[in-house]
Amino acid sequence: MGTVLVTGANRGIGLELCRNLLKAGHQVIAVCRQASADLQALELKIIENIDVGQTDSTAKLSQALEQAGISQLDWLINNAGVLQRTTLDELDFDAVDKQMQINAYGPLRITQACLPLLSSGSKIAIITSRMGSVTDNSSGGHYGYRMSKAAVNIAGASLAVDLNPQGIAVALIHPGYVQTEMTGQQGHIQPQVSAQGIIDRIEALTLDNSGSFWHMNGEKLPW
Repeated sequence: MGTVLVTGANRGIGLELCRNLLKAGHQVIAVCRQASADLQALELKIIENIDVGQTDSTAKLSQALEQAGISQLDWLINNAGVLQRTTLDELDFDAVDKQMQINAYGPLRITQACLPLLSSGSKIAIITSRMGSVTDNSSGGHYGYRMSKAAVNIAGASLAVDLNPQGIAVALIHPGYVQTEMTGQQGHIQPQVSAQGIIDRIEALTLDNSGSFWHMNGEKLPW
């Protein structure tokens, strides 16, 4: 068992990741802007007031981890994200930028903050989306979300290359179409099912398959 940090941990997939990881015996550090009652009911370390869309969160998280006495992370799960629907007819560039800041730049900010705590054998998971796949895009729209997820996909691929010499593996994982607040509860699967699939993919992650793009069910996705 190891120490796992999860961002966006106060609800949805992030909350279920925390629950499943605790059941498996991991020490869990839950990172979020504001803890929910459900998160506070769990026996874990909570670090609040971290907005992955803000650059100063990097320093805040580093300080909070140091103050908490955390010296090693086995898994880093970059789960925090946002979806704002942007159409060509009503293209809101503020919404596009917000999604880029959180979905694309956020995982880089958090990874940078946590890098001193990662070592050979550590694993990084970025919860992305198949909506960031260029090959898979047959329906168009969702400009900000698609662009941000495509951007974080290439960031994850670069991280896999850059961190390989340090023995750190990186996975890009699509969680499925999940019934959460983000999707208006319109998904196909429950958050706890998605969370366990994500954990299974991280457990199967090695340096040999580092940098790959996976569905949580084990299907390898096209770029």
